[in-house]
Amino acid sequence: MKDFGKRSGADATEREAQEARAAAEESFARLDRAFHALLGRAEGGLSPVALGMAWADWATHLAMSPGKQSELGWKAGRKWLHLMREMGPHRADDPEAQPLEPLPQDRRFKAPEWQNWPFSLYAQSFLHAQQWWHNATTGIHGVEDRHLQMMEFTARQFLDMAAPSNFLATNPQLIARTRKEGGANLVRGATYLFEDMLKAMGGNGEPEPSLIPGEHVALSPGKVVLRNQLIELIQYAPTTEEVHSVPLLIVPAWIMKYYILDLERTNSLISWLVGQGFTVFTVSWKNPGEEDRCLGFDDYRELGVMAALDAVTEITGAEKVHGLGYCLGGTLLSVAAAAMARDGDTRLASLTMLAAQVDFTEAGELSLFTNEDQLALIEDMMWEEGYLDKSAMAGTFSMLKSKDLVWSQAVHTYLMGEREEDSALASWSHDATRMPYKMHSEYLRKLFLDNDLAEGRMQAGGQPVFLQDISTPVFAVATEADHIAPWQSVYKLTWALPGEVNFALVSGGHNTGIVAPPGSNRARYRLMEHHAGATHPGPGEWAETSETIPGSWWEPWAKWLADKDGGALITPPTMGKGRKYRALADAPGDYVLGR
Repeated sequence: MKDFGKRSGADATEREAQEARAAAEESFARLDRAFHALLGRAEGGLSPVALGMAWADWATHLAMSPGKQSELGWKAGRKWLHLMREMGPHRADDPEAQPLEPLPQDRRFKAPEWQNWPFSLYAQSFLHAQQWWHNATTGIHGVEDRHLQMMEFTARQFLDMAAPSNFLATNPQLIARTRKEGGANLVRGATYLFEDMLKAMGGNGEPEPSLIPGEHVALSPGKVVLRNQLIELIQYAPTTEEVHSVPLLIVPAWIMKYYILDLERTNSLISWLVGQGFTVFTVSWKNPGEEDRCLGFDDYRELGVMAALDAVTEITGAEKVHGLGYCLGGTLLSVAAAAMARDGDTRLASLTMLAAQVDFTEAGELSLFTNEDQLALIEDMMWEEGYLDKSAMAGTFSMLKSKDLVWSQAVHTYLMGEREEDSALASWSHDATRMPYKMHSEYLRKLFLDNDLAEGRMQAGGQPVFLQDISTPVFAVATEADHIAPWQSVYKLTWALPGEVNFALVSGGHNTGIVAPPGSNRARYRLMEHHAGATHPGPGEWAETSETIPGSWWEPWAKWLADKDGGALITPPTMGKGRKYRALADAPGDYVLGR
């Protein structure tokens, strides 16, 4: 008994020692997390280590490349000579003295005042510097592609910050406005700057939406027919005597509010679809809090897509449902579709993918912020609160188009003294959502970093899923000026999926191209119908040879949907059904208001 007591005491002491070591190690890890989170907030969610590694790679290889250095010196000399010939007397037909043209999307120097001296010198000097820095951050042998892209991106950020259009002394339009108003514009701008600084100091630096869902936007009538831990499902009231036999389920990205598709009467895709005789349901994601930190990607599939699909089929009695996924909602829907195909679930009549990717190897400049160091920093920022605040993602998206979303807006507000009222789209863009810790970490790692879905390593329900199992017909839409999901990346759906894939390349950006109703003056699209077994043209080859059709892509897509259900029309289903799916509230519901 004494020996047993001694052993028990020794075991207890050892356990206590192990627990003490584990507690000490955990406290050290917490210290690191807290420090990294503080650093991440100070750096706007961007890792200085990632940028430092990119700079070291670029600078070291440039230092070891005398040929590239000579080329850059030679080009700098040529640009100075070109600039001097531009500014001096020259013949109008002298090709070596013609001014540089800004990139097509660069509107900073479009005004005629920029053609006058000395403002023409400022603009042309900037454009020459822009070209030189592009040469300096590309074509260096031995540098990792990601590091080169990051250096090119960083150089562009600094150039956009230093553009002559940003300063009173070098912007002729600002000078003219200031003279006309006697400086009143600067006083107003200083007032706006002071107001925004006070908001930022109070922890509310991000603009708040000015238009409230249910009052100004998201006005399509409907009912919330399902509410769970993660979603509200909205069923929209029919406006036609008969409806198509196959209902439509919309799955938006969880990082956005669904009402991008229900902004105003004139550009609401949801309202337009209802008017075309479709029974429309949409998922409205909950804005997660600390209590949702452990919700992962599979929870979003089960509680989001699958729970909504169960409700739609039960309420309507339909055997088939059209699925529509927007942005990352499309990626999530594709995972759900692959899992359904694996499990023999045939309820999807078709898939519509709006600016959605399944292969993230060419995911645009957003992928520059996705590496191990950056993800570790984001995870540490999320650890304490259990979610990533909306401001971190908003800042990243703004940087992708800093010329338009940061500096031009700052000039307009703080120097021109004009604070424009938000449009419906701008107000929506300010109504961002938070991302739960587990989900945000999983989708960044599994999709952006490791590309598991395209490479066959993705799992759903504890088993692998494969895109090649999806035989459902697909209509994929990409936008020409998308800086979040580049159209060449979306185009990969045409060969990543084995069945019928119709591909539409439409004018506009990630949001403006999607929300382009019939009657839009500048709307246009190119359409490809790809059938199983047909060869696959490259994206550039196809874009060059395809016909550009004026009008909105909504109309050919709606016809495609109607063809898939055979054109059968039925009496509209009831709004909700039974106790399980009874009407809980009017659209747009409660979750869309959770900020």
